[in-house]
Amino acid sequence: MSEDYRLDKRQLRNAFGRAATTYDQAAVLQREISDRMFSRLDYIKYAPDTILDAGSGTGYGTQKLSVRYPDSRLVAMDIAWAMLQHAQPIATGWRRFWPFQKKQIQYLCADMERLPVKDESVGMVWSNLALQWCNDLDKTFCEVNRVLKTDGLFMFSTFGPDTLQELRQAFGHVDASVHVNRFIDMHDIGDLLVHNRFATPVMDMEYITLTYDDVMRVMRDLKAIGAHNVAQGRRQGLTGKMRWKKVIERYETLRSKGKLPATFEVIYGHAWKLPPKQSVITPEIRKQIIMS
Repeated sequence: MSEDYRLDKRQLRNAFGRAATTYDQAAVLQREISDRMFSRLDYIKYAPDTILDAGSGTGYGTQKLSVRYPDSRLVAMDIAWAMLQHAQPIATGWRRFWPFQKKQIQYLCADMERLPVKDESVGMVWSNLALQWCNDLDKTFCEVNRVLKTDGLFMFSTFGPDTLQELRQAFGHVDASVHVNRFIDMHDIGDLLVHNRFATPVMDMEYITLTYDDVMRVMRDLKAIGAHNVAQGRRQGLTGKMRWKKVIERYETLRSKGKLPATFEVIYGHAWKLPPKQSVITPEIRKQIIMS
């Protein structure tokens, strides 16, 4: 990965921490994608004993997992402790629609690229829109494989390269700094999964376009969910008035039917952990070993 696109994890943690109280009001897309992930579970007959929700945020997916798998042990993990604090069961917002859960959920503050979890201790790793915040996806998949039990399930969603293309294009006509994070192609994700000993991944993709009245509403929504630009190649300091005016003018050329589009390329995937490699020693090889 280019150093310009490498994410500053301290800045990332702070951004999500600050967004903890505003996240639920703005995370309409995140909840919709989580629901679409859950619909895919209808075709998978599997009941994991332990589930790790990696990148759990304020707990929307965690609560749904607890209802779907009432006998499973649940661990909600996020890089921002403020998000986990906000995820504690409180009868406000969407939480008031969930039945009371007697089962206790464990909360873990950690980075998905360095999981403080025992080897082969998890039956399913669930991750909704967290992989795009990892600098080294190869290392991340290696970690996920390590903590999964043999034949365990890894189910995830993430954003693809066309995400926020309108915003990227608008800023691209102003300067060469990084204003939108880089997202990895679906086929590259599949290759990395296979490289890290996951069975043939099942992958699919769709485009979801949100519409806004103006550019500032796009930026406010991104800020409210903590999706700040934390790439090391980002422009330092505030964007000047003239530069920002040019960004708005460029974005405005995309207005259609009175609205401005914000496109998200959403990638869904799941894969199973393969059993360990077993060396096969033929009688001929065994004979050679004995004679050597």
